[in-house]
Amino acid sequence: MPEALRPREGHWDELHAAPVEAGQLARTLASPWQRFWAASHLSGPAELDARQARVRRRVQEDGARYTVYAQGSEEGAPAAGSQVWPLALLPLLVPAAEWRRIEAGVKQRAKLLNAVLADLYGPRELLQRSLLPASLVLAHPQFLRAMHGCRPPGGVHLHVVAFDLARGPDGLWWVVGQRTQAPSGLGYMLQNRLTVAEQFPEAFRALAVQRLAGAFRVLVQGLVRLAEPLVEGGQSPHLVLLTPGPANETYFEQAFLARYLGLALVEGGDLTVRGRRVFLKTLHGLQRVHGILRRVDDEYLDPLELRPDSQLGVPGLVDALRAGEVVVANAPGSGWLESPGLDAFWPGVAEALLGESLSLPSSRGWWCGEAAAWQRERQGDRLAQYLVAPTFPGGASQTFAADELSPSQLAQLRERIDHDPAAFTLKTRVRPSKQPLWTGRCLEPRAALLRVYALSDGLGGWRVLPGGLTRIAAQRGVRSPDALLSLQAGAASVDTWVLTEGAAEVDRSTLLPPPLQPDELARTRRTVTSRSAEHLFWLGRYTERAENTLRLARHSLLALAASERAAADAPLALHGALKRLALRHGLVHPPAPTHARELRREILQQLGDPKAYSLAHTLRRLLYNAQQLRERLSSAHWGQIERLVEDFEARFVQALAGGELEVQALLAACDLQLAALTGGQLDRMTRDDGWRLLSVGRQIERLDFQSDMLLTGLQQGLTEHEEGFSLLLALADSTITYRAQFQSRRELAPLVQLLLMDRDNPRALAWVAGTLRERLLKAARHEPVWATRVADELPHPDDWSLAALLREPALLQALLQQCGEAAQGLSVQIGQKLFAHAQQQQVWQ
Repeated sequence: MPEALRPREGHWDELHAAPVEAGQLARTLASPWQRFWAASHLSGPAELDARQARVRRRVQEDGARYTVYAQGSEEGAPAAGSQVWPLALLPLLVPAAEWRRIEAGVKQRAKLLNAVLADLYGPRELLQRSLLPASLVLAHPQFLRAMHGCRPPGGVHLHVVAFDLARGPDGLWWVVGQRTQAPSGLGYMLQNRLTVAEQFPEAFRALAVQRLAGAFRVLVQGLVRLAEPLVEGGQSPHLVLLTPGPANETYFEQAFLARYLGLALVEGGDLTVRGRRVFLKTLHGLQRVHGILRRVDDEYLDPLELRPDSQLGVPGLVDALRAGEVVVANAPGSGWLESPGLDAFWPGVAEALLGESLSLPSSRGWWCGEAAAWQRERQGDRLAQYLVAPTFPGGASQTFAADELSPSQLAQLRERIDHDPAAFTLKTRVRPSKQPLWTGRCLEPRAALLRVYALSDGLGGWRVLPGGLTRIAAQRGVRSPDALLSLQAGAASVDTWVLTEGAAEVDRSTLLPPPLQPDELARTRRTVTSRSAEHLFWLGRYTERAENTLRLARHSLLALAASERAAADAPLALHGALKRLALRHGLVHPPAPTHARELRREILQQLGDPKAYSLAHTLRRLLYNAQQLRERLSSAHWGQIERLVEDFEARFVQALAGGELEVQALLAACDLQLAALTGGQLDRMTRDDGWRLLSVGRQIERLDFQSDMLLTGLQQGLTEHEEGFSLLLALADSTITYRAQFQSRRELAPLVQLLLMDRDNPRALAWVAGTLRERLLKAARHEPVWATRVADELPHPDDWSLAALLREPALLQALLQQCGEAAQGLSVQIGQKLFAHAQQQQVWQ
């Protein structure tokens, strides 16, 4: 075992399972840690470093991240940054006997909180008997009057409850907080287990660590059990996980948890309420949703009845819940239970509702809204003994230790509490235990908090996950876990191992479904939500648009520079064509400069302008759509897009200062990155309906750009000059193909054949129109009448005649104009029919 630093006095030492006392010299290593080190077979400290490096690499490869918001901002505000999930190497070890006490106490409290909600949204006897203060409960912004009288299916208000525990110097576990709205951390807990267990496989087996899958199975089975009465036709209930979206700080773990539980990850915009029932908007129509495991906070769940400016919720969801047509876990209206002002009341409530004393102690709290309590605690130096916490969410202050204030600050605090006592709660401090953390030199003791989860079985019973999400302090000497053990403030996480003993067996349950049969495999299709389909569609469009814009910028700059040295007639044609294309495709803003040199300068300046249609804007929109699809994209695909945008934005200003050659070098590098991205989209994505929509988006963009580019070239007479002819081939990315087939001929017929008629050339309009029609019909096969009608409005290459088009230039230009209009019209119709579900008729039960 490596060297371990001694914790401060007055704390419990997890490594030695004993309190740290003054004058204590020799200490015996705790039995679980003796077994852990013996089974780990470490050759020395260097091996711990290597395993810690493997942990970091695994976390990075899995894309596990945590968003840190700018100080003082609210969720949804611009983030200060996204950081790799801070996972430390060594787990917290919890012996079986200790876990039994924790498990019993957590089950008891979970049962109590569900009973409290049933009473407060029903007869309200707790208020009538003054067991809970009405002035606190009813004034709490998360007590939802819209839920009064609502009895959720099975009477289950809470399905997932989390309790934050700290082990005091006496070795007992104390409850220091609880999470009842939409408790976070389950996905990160799974990530911790998968990552850390593979670093110590021998110790994991030797210590007989309890598995997690069995408890998660109880949660899913409980939701299914409650949702089954809502299902028609003997089918299985349709469950989803509702996320606030990629901007949320814990989005990774939500996506991870959804995959693990086998649930579709959806946002509020994916769901709609019709006839007091909830439906999922998919590419193939509306599908009934029977159960929702939510990670959206109460006030944002329903803009009709709760917060009207919410864009995260589902209009009508509360009404559907009242009608008993959907199971929501957790039911709205539970957030007020998290208030620290209620801590002092729970023992009396437990006696009244359960006839029991609480088996797990909690840190004592005094709600300053009780005049007698505040007047007693404000005297003398008593206030300095407490942590000061906001009673209600959204307050101006966070939890802090009063003894860290100066005398004048303490006096100001008394005045603030006197002015609004109900807004403050005083909590006694629990000195948390010290968990060993490997720092690269030694084991350093860090304050630790354990978050434990209780999961409902849907029948009134509870299963406690045998483990938890343990957070450790960012630095030594932390005294106030409530205030400082926050991931937003830099805390780290460790895995939590619950040990078995004696003849007890490890629960080896699994969430893996039974093996699929051949007939089931033939029917298996991945659900593509309308939101995902729309983002895939625009991911394709913005990828193609970025390629086109970048190619147009590169060759425009080269052609304009060359035109300044060319014959008089060629520059006029080139300048006119490039000016029109630059305006049409966002390289410059109107009015465009008159002279070639000014046009070049304007193009260079506008490339990095994030305004609409510039290259910078297009790349940002590409990144935005990729962010919305994070759970569908591979790490390599996501990384390519992220690096592309970061590289361009980081290097553009410097390249612009270095001159046009530096900008051209940057554009060439981005062109290579886009080519790699295109290759990944074509060859490394599963060709389901989502991919087909991505391809449709690309072909729409290509049809629009290619037709406009050719039409402009013909109208401006570019084919009559060597420079213009070469420019058209370059913009179509077909120079090499043309030279291979037609050598140095500068003739209109082979140009039109290659860029319009050639069905083997993916840049030819005939190939684009045919591919677009084919993939649209297959992606929208569930709407055959609509799809056939829309596909018929696309150009029909079978009707084209090269000879006729060459004989009648007006006919050729009309065809090119028709192609552009068809592309734009198709985009609108796809949005209305497949994404917005306008005039939706089909409903899948």
